[in-house]
Amino acid sequence: MRPRRVILNADDFGYDPAVSRGIVKAMREGVVSSTTMMVNTPHSEDAAALADGLSVGLHLNLARWPSLSRPGHAFVERDAGTLEAAFVVAEVHAQLERLEALLGRAATHVDVHKHLHRHPAVLEGLATVAKARGLSVRSIDDAMRQTLKARGVRTNDVFLGDAGAEPWWTPQQLARTLDTLPSVGLIELMCHPGFTPSVVTSGYAAQREVELATFCAPEARALLEARDVQLEPWS
Repeated sequence: MRPRRVILNADDFGYDPAVSRGIVKAMREGVVSSTTMMVNTPHSEDAAALADGLSVGLHLNLARWPSLSRPGHAFVERDAGTLEAAFVVAEVHAQLERLEALLGRAATHVDVHKHLHRHPAVLEGLATVAKARGLSVRSIDDAMRQTLKARGVRTNDVFLGDAGAEPWWTPQQLARTLDTLPSVGLIELMCHPGFTPSVVTSGYAAQREVELATFCAPEARALLEARDVQLEPWS
């Protein structure tokens, strides 16, 4: 097993202007070390303008807003299980190219909005592109991890984080998680900091501000230092 690396990644950059501003704050003033960007939203360009110097991967979005590879097609989350692998390949390429055009640099890695790579064809298409481009992909469980590794795609060894009716990353949750981290392996902590969305309706709204406060508080750095945890970007 490789030496321990811990990444704290903020999902949903580009989702909503207020969310994007909060993620930037969490990275520039707090402890968040990486983010992933949605590039097919009405707010992607505004997010890109804020991203100078930040570690940014692709938050592959197959759940809502327009497809970049198939004109006239709009994504609907419930239909993700019907997508064909060949279409996913084309869409992943298109979204990666859009990110590079927006930022002037390539994505650091890829993860998927709503974890829609739980669907086999989505995972197959994503793995095909990731292998060809030498990109890491987030795995959320052991089965996905083994599938990606079998395809020659780099991935994390451990995945922790969630989003629900209550804020996930409180100071108490952060402390508990840091106390139980494995001593080896690539560990990704998923988070959703941000200001309450100003345009987009989201089930995870005010909860984002709790996470933002958690990661920007001086106590967060103290928790990390006391446990000798150094957060890193994806690379």
